[in-house]
Amino acid sequence: VQLQASGGGLAQTGGSLRLSCAISEGTVGMHGMGWFRQAPGEEREFVASIRTTGIATYYADAVKGRFTISISRDGAKNTAYLQMNGLKVEDTAVYYCAASYSLPLGRMLNDWGYWGQGTQVTVSS
Repeated sequence: VQLQASGGGLAQTGGSLRLSCAISEGTVGMHGMGWFRQAPGEEREFVASIRTTGIATYYADAVKGRFTISISRDGAKNTAYLQMNGLKVEDTAVYYCAASYSLPLGRMLNDWGYWGQGTQVTVSS
């Protein structure tokens, strides 16, 4: 199972970025995809997650109302997106996507079995 994340970059405060995470193999039995982030010197933390059916989404309080997670399915390929609006300096971090094959979708790192490489998001004031 490989997850490929992309879309990070530099934005100004109040700006927007969109992250993508594609998984094309091993999606049978997958229940959800999610995003986590890790700022320098901090622990990796939950950002958002979505059921593969798209019927349920979950957000960390820090991003609720500003970030939107969505998912698209094209055959065996699933792509999760994280639309980030109203960016703040404190959103600066390396963002990681993850896939879960169990329910419920948790917010702890151990709840997620597969991880993509990180993509850097930097927000300047």
